[in-house]
Amino acid sequence: MANTSSGGDQTIQAVERAFEIIAYLRESGPATGTEVADALDLTSSTAHIYLKTLKTVGYVIQEDGKYKMGLRFLRDGISVQESIPLYHKAKSSIDKLASETGEGVGLAVEEDGQRVTLYHSRGSRSVHDHASIGEFTNMHWTALGKALLAYKDPDEINAILDRYGMPQATDQTITDRNKLFEELEQIRECGYALESEDRREGLRSVALPIRVKQETVGSISITGPTHRMTDDYVESELVDMLREEVDVIKVDYLYE
Repeated sequence: MANTSSGGDQTIQAVERAFEIIAYLRESGPATGTEVADALDLTSSTAHIYLKTLKTVGYVIQEDGKYKMGLRFLRDGISVQESIPLYHKAKSSIDKLASETGEGVGLAVEEDGQRVTLYHSRGSRSVHDHASIGEFTNMHWTALGKALLAYKDPDEINAILDRYGMPQATDQTITDRNKLFEELEQIRECGYALESEDRREGLRSVALPIRVKQETVGSISITGPTHRMTDDYVESELVDMLREEVDVIKVDYLYE
C-alpha cells in the first residue's frame, strides 16, 4: 500500500514500517516479537511477518527468542564509508591528530540537514563522548555541525532549523536562532567553531570546516574534557594543528 505525502510523493508504507522496526532494534537492542509489536503499535502477527521477512533476507537474526540487527548492516555501513572520497583523504590526518593530542578527533559531513560522523579516532587520553561513527544529529549543538553550517546560505540554514528545530541538551545549548546566526558569523570571521558543553556537560570541542573550491565538504574536530580544553590551549595550539591537517586534506582532495 502506498502513502501520498502533501508534496505528492508516494511512499510504500511497508518499507517505512520495516525501517521503523530496524530503528527500534538499533535503539533498544534485542527484542521479542511481542516487544516490537507493542512498541510500534502492531499486531503480534504483523510484527512476526515483518521480522520473519527481515530475518529471511539476513538483516535481522534471532537468538534466544529475541531479534536483533544482523552483521549485514556492518558490511553495508563500511561499504558506504569506503565509497566517500573524503574518508580516504582525511583518515590519516584524523589518526595523526588523535595520536598527537591524545584526544578524540572526529570527521563529519552533512547529509539531509544533519551532522553525520564519518570517522572518529580516539587518542590515549580521550574521554568517551558517545560520538559513534554513523551518528546523525542536529548541527546547532556540535562544533562539527556549526562548522558545516557556517558557510551555508541563510535560507538553507533556516530550512534546516525549521525542519529539525533547536532542541536543548544542556544549559549551554544555543536555542535562539538569532544567537546561532551570530555565532556562525563569528565562525566565518575566525575560521573555527567551538562547542562548550553545548551538547554534553564536561566536554569541549573545536572544529574547522574543510572547504574546497568554496564548498564545505566536511569538518574535523578535536574534543576533550573542559579542564584540558582551555581557551589558551585551543587558540594557541589546537586550531593551528587542525588548520595544518585541513590544508593537507584539501591538497589531497584537489590534486590526487
